Amino acid sequence: MREQTLELLVSAVNETPAALAEKMNIRTEAVIINQCGHFAYEEFSCRGHLVRAWSLRERGVGLSRNSALMRAQGDICLFADEDIRYADDYADAVLSQFAAHPEADMLLFNVDVCENRRTYHIDRYGRVRLYNCGRYPAYSFAVRREAMHRKNVWFSLLFGGGARYSNGEDSLFIRDCIRSGMRVYKTPVTIGREEERESTWFSGYHEKFFFDRGVLYESLYGKLARPIALQFLLRHRRVMCGEIPVSRAYAIMCDGLREARGRTGAGDTE
Repeated sequence: MREQTLELLVSAVNETPAALAEKMNIRTEAVIINQCGHFAYEEFSCRGHLVRAWSLRERGVGLSRNSALMRAQGDICLFADEDIRYADDYADAVLSQFAAHPEADMLLFNVDVCENRRTYHIDRYGRVRLYNCGRYPAYSFAVRREAMHRKNVWFSLLFGGGARYSNGEDSLFIRDCIRSGMRVYKTPVTIGREEERESTWFSGYHEKFFFDRGVLYESLYGKLARPIALQFLLRHRRVMCGEIPVSRAYAIMCDGLREARGRTGAGDTE
């Protein structure tokens, strides 16, 4: 039986691909989708591994991840952002976990981030279900490529940086994986760390942030969206509600909920 291969799928904005590969410590084959306003294609070697890089005019993180998926060739695909620096042994860590857990179509890994940006930490192996899948970022995802293509799961083009609604494409993707029948697990293995930088997409906790979050919550949680939205605001009020008070933020999120209810397939791609 041949060894499984790992391929990194990188979503980037206005980067030089070869320099980015070095900065990220890429040590496997990789696909880089560089959203930069012009078209170009290049291949190069990074630490002895082939990196294929497409520079594209179109923008949107969901679109860029789909573009990488369409070009992927590895047995296991690990989604990546441009600000992640990977541990020297990340390939062995990921592949050994998939070998140890043949029941998993998708595994979620730890990536170290600064405290004020941390949305999750995995401390034990376990199944991920619909009720607890919403806090994991795309850079924690590794999937068996054939399993995902069999289920025809893709990233939303409505949600995420550069799209109509500014966040949530990762939550919708993992939800769709679970709904499709893919078996999703989490594992307490750390594969890299996030390098602190100014976000390419995030611009603050303003009205659009809360409105877009409301649209996302309706798409994710349906009838439970209102209480989950209120719980979210109360839990994060010290960080998020300095300029817009909780009551106003909740009202804006409810406006987003109502918009999502008026849209057919708000969680789907256009």
